[in-house]
Amino acid sequence: MRNNQQALKNQNHLCPVEDRRCDDGQFTNFNNIIIPVLTDMFSHVSSEKLQETLVSYHSLNESEWSIAKKSKDVTVWRKPSQEFGGFLYKTEGTVAESPQRIVDYIRPGACRLDWDSMITSLDILQTLDQGRCVVKYTTAGQLWNIISPREFVDFSYTTDYQRGLLSCGMSVDHDEQKAGFVRGFNHPCGWFCVPAQGSDLSLLTGYIQTDLRGMLPQTAVDTAMAGGMINFYGDLRRALKAQPRCL
Repeated sequence: MRNNQQALKNQNHLCPVEDRRCDDGQFTNFNNIIIPVLTDMFSHVSSEKLQETLVSYHSLNESEWSIAKKSKDVTVWRKPSQEFGGFLYKTEGTVAESPQRIVDYIRPGACRLDWDSMITSLDILQTLDQGRCVVKYTTAGQLWNIISPREFVDFSYTTDYQRGLLSCGMSVDHDEQKAGFVRGFNHPCGWFCVPAQGSDLSLLTGYIQTDLRGMLPQTAVDTAMAGGMINFYGDLRRALKAQPRCL
């Protein structure tokens, strides 16, 4: 995994947001760096529309959700998706860190590859401008490989939200496909991270609606999605505690 992380850094020697320190210790301003864009990959994607969609999920009434799984400190809910025939999942829990540092670990990049046990490879295909990129990544098989490894190509957008941040994304068209992987599709999804009231914690709320594709029983999808979202918080908390900073 660490070799993959270093390869990602070497291939994409870029900072994800303006005035962030790059691997060589130099600062780079992304307002002055615009990589040529393959516009057909994301011509149907609007950052503003994507953000509006996530905010609409975040505003749904509690009565619209049903509990899918619950642990001591993380809850996962679900409701029928309006995007495809599966479910929109919501998860929420607190994390003992600032929103900025948490989102640094969540958004696409070498840091995410290093700690997220579900991601087996990650390549940033295009860095568009500050906070926006196109990323291709693969995920491990789940449930004794009942769900085989998947590949995704997503447009990712990170922006300010209230007193914290929103990191969101959705899949885009991309013809090239890695052998041995099923191409999945992420409908609008994302993570809101804001300071929790009256504490030093941050409230991290995620919305995921992934079409894994293939002939899969819904019970297997539900188990994998709900369990994976709860495990996500555990992996993230351990990484934040173990690593002093995300490069």
